[in-house]
Amino acid sequence: MADTVCVNQITVVSYNMHGFNQGYVTMDELINSVNPDVFLCQEHWLTPANLHKFDDRFSNYFCFGCSAMMNKIETGPLSGRPYGGIMVLIKKSLRSITETIHCEERFAIIKIANYIFINVYLPCEGSKDRNLICETLLADIMAWREQYCHLKCLIAGDFNANLNIVDNAVVKRINKFASSLSLFRSDVLFPNAGKATYISSSLQNQSYIDYMLISCCDNMLDFSVYEPDINYSDHLPIMCTLACCFDRPNDDSTSAKVKCDIPAASNYDGTRLTPSLTIYIPVLL
Repeated sequence: MADTVCVNQITVVSYNMHGFNQGYVTMDELINSVNPDVFLCQEHWLTPANLHKFDDRFSNYFCFGCSAMMNKIETGPLSGRPYGGIMVLIKKSLRSITETIHCEERFAIIKIANYIFINVYLPCEGSKDRNLICETLLADIMAWREQYCHLKCLIAGDFNANLNIVDNAVVKRINKFASSLSLFRSDVLFPNAGKATYISSSLQNQSYIDYMLISCCDNMLDFSVYEPDINYSDHLPIMCTLACCFDRPNDDSTSAKVKCDIPAASNYDGTRLTPSLTIYIPVLL
């Protein structure tokens, strides 16, 4: 029998790293100053063989995510600009109430307590088949959300679109998706936090393209765009604080449940699971 325990808050950060080497410094600062419970990271640019860098660098967290570079590696020696990749970091103290659910190249889903957290990275303007990718990805996420409709939901990440520009086809699709799932924008709930999240000094351009969408607006206690002292990414982290409750098991188990719909899920060493996907999942202790 489980004991119901009320948690005052869970702090979640979403951050486009613009490469692991560019982003880890800011994540270190966030850990020292804010100590988030969950990181939802996009664009780490790591190959499958280098995913262990998250584990090596952030020893108080366990990781769930994948590389976006498997197909490129299979075609021969690496050349050109790296890209993509998503990773979720969860505090090891939350293992007993964490369940890893699903991971693809552009989104990952985990369950913590009475929430599902969905980390997303949508294609940028100019990407090949952008509209089709967005349509397919949002349809897949909607299906997963409906499967876990009994849980509260937070969807966060780099949307690569300003949701206030309503005459854009991708924006229309995203806004329709959010409306269909009765999701609220954190930047609307907390308008004082509405500064730019993408800032490119070289292009002299900035915009708001990173978002958090939540199903239960009353449970979002705070939201902000974090301005680090040192940031080598062209994105700023966004951060929220959530009220949360969970059932704590009576046993002393610290292992996270792993529920992965990809066949032959192995262990935490980045074992290849499909011809085109390498995935990190927590070790079962």
